[in-house]
Amino acid sequence: MFTGIVEEIGTVRTVQKGSDFSFIRIRCRQILADMHIGDSIAVNGVCLTVTEFDRESFQADVMNETLKRSSLGSLKNGGKVNLERAMAANGRFGGHIVSGHIDGTGIIANIQNDGIAVWYTIKADSGILKYIVEKGSIAIDGISLTVAKVGSGHFSVSIIPHTADRTILADKKIGDTVNLENDIIGKYVEKLLKPSAEEPTQGGGISLEFLRQNGF
Repeated sequence: MFTGIVEEIGTVRTVQKGSDFSFIRIRCRQILADMHIGDSIAVNGVCLTVTEFDRESFQADVMNETLKRSSLGSLKNGGKVNLERAMAANGRFGGHIVSGHIDGTGIIANIQNDGIAVWYTIKADSGILKYIVEKGSIAIDGISLTVAKVGSGHFSVSIIPHTADRTILADKKIGDTVNLENDIIGKYVEKLLKPSAEEPTQGGGISLEFLRQNGF
């Protein structure tokens, strides 16, 4: 589990693509301090497993499914990526619950300065937008952000200078693809309230009527 608070910006050193998988090697410094084989690292919001590392970089395998559902397939040597280690049990929870399992990608439709802040408008499909609510949380390339506005086919976030300085979002341009992970709480609530036909509720399941009767 991650928090969406980016620890370091890394640099892609190697991208090697095979017929059924790929691997990437990323140069970094801070997150190497207590790294072990098998550790989980969020790379632009995608949870990857460390398979090798040295004093300057680490390597991770990337499956085809991950390439299809995220923007990692477009990474090139020299590209910058957001990095975050899995949350320590004794750490502060500064962002929101981020699993590192991407729901899909979005396209930056507009970037607009607003005083010290910068607004980013992201186009996304309906399957992602249905979980996005104003003032709720969204992870963009692994960055925990607050949704400022929601429109038809898009949503917007407002970035403070600190976030721009500590992440790769400031380097993004209109038309660029970003990884999106919805707040997992909304997906769990939907699952409980609308079970699939293959998983019918047994007597006593949670329903809208049950919630009304209990003051919700």
